[in-house]
Amino acid sequence: MKVKKIPLRTCVVTKESLPKGELLRIVRTPEGTVEVDETGKMNGRGAYIKKDIDVLEKAIKTKLLEKKLECKIEDYVYEEIKNIIEK
Repeated sequence: MKVKKIPLRTCVVTKESLPKGELLRIVRTPEGTVEVDETGKMNGRGAYIKKDIDVLEKAIKTKLLEKKLECKIEDYVYEEIKNIIEK
């Protein structure tokens, strides 16, 4: 029986390669808005972040997500990410 390959992605904050399911994808859409992509299939420039509150706080403090997505990220997006992580 064939073993299914698990896709790995790299967290922009910790630089760890983790299975795609353990990460959260943040997308800058072609229209320029920033959204949380829970499906992993939205169009646009994406960045992955580990589902961990400490990692999120470090991303906010260092503005790593803003640098990777090349745009300003509003506070409500960070709140949405925090709510998803805490689920």
